[in-house]
Amino acid sequence: MKKVYDVFGIGNPLIDILARVQDSHLQELNLNKGVMHLIEEDARAVILDKIKHLPQTISPGGDCPNTMITLAMLNLKSVLAGKIGNDEFGLLFEQQVTKKGVISSLVKEKGITGSSIILISPDSERTMNTYLGKCRDFSKQDLDIARLKQSRFFYFTGYMWDTQKQKEATLEALRVAKENDMVVVFDVADPFAVKRNRDDFLKIIQEDVDIVLANQEEAMILTDKKTAKDAVELLSSFCEIAVVKCGHKGSLIKKEKLYAIPVYKVKAIDTTGAGDMYAAGFLYGLCNNYDIELTGKIASFLASRVVQQIGAQLPRIPFDELEKLKESCT
Repeated sequence: MKKVYDVFGIGNPLIDILARVQDSHLQELNLNKGVMHLIEEDARAVILDKIKHLPQTISPGGDCPNTMITLAMLNLKSVLAGKIGNDEFGLLFEQQVTKKGVISSLVKEKGITGSSIILISPDSERTMNTYLGKCRDFSKQDLDIARLKQSRFFYFTGYMWDTQKQKEATLEALRVAKENDMVVVFDVADPFAVKRNRDDFLKIIQEDVDIVLANQEEAMILTDKKTAKDAVELLSSFCEIAVVKCGHKGSLIKKEKLYAIPVYKVKAIDTTGAGDMYAAGFLYGLCNNYDIELTGKIASFLASRVVQQIGAQLPRIPFDELEKLKESCT
């Protein structure tokens, strides 16, 4: 089938509510700093009440949506699948992502659109509190099979294992992707997701995934290795390309040979979305057939730009700096 789209992504369409807090707020709410908590509607109300006096930023977000939005801003044809409610937040979400150029395969249904309350600590660490809402109900029947088959890359994250329906939908998409010669890219996304689903993740990486992305903690949990280098080496034996992100130490990429990608040293204000931007940069490089070293540097570059601001998305793509980066690598 003719490939019309660059990347088809399945993810959780969430409205992001960001607020800067003190560590004491996290302690009072009994939240583990720096991790993603899945919460129910009552817990969501408690957290919102705690931060109601603080300045807040509200925007469309979610792991995969952030990546698809950035790809669209990079002039690639990205498709986003997921489920939203038929409420005000759902309408806002779809309007905003399509305005940024994303091709919507979102399904609307009666109910509440998911949201993520992101609490940013003084050290720029983010603690995410996610109420999935209608995201949880995305199922095999909601898949846009036609657009999926017409895409070059299929991208998904470990968060799709949060509910059985989402898991089943993703596994069906994986089956279709492999039958239609798509490149499958899996971003592990969260250490707690790995702990809950380690066996599942290892199985799909070994059998269905072409490219895997993980941070150092996730990679070490997956592989039971003690270093990022050992972890990336093992993961690369399972699939074509393995990426392990090591925070301020940069990232390691293994495709036949090992590449050490440096980090761009900047003053981090908010790390929300750093992994999503890295994934977008990596997919952008892959879609343009850049070599692995340049692809990794673009991924690191975009991640460095988003952490200098509040929020998980870039307001614009710094194309002038991006072109200079490309020229320096030729």
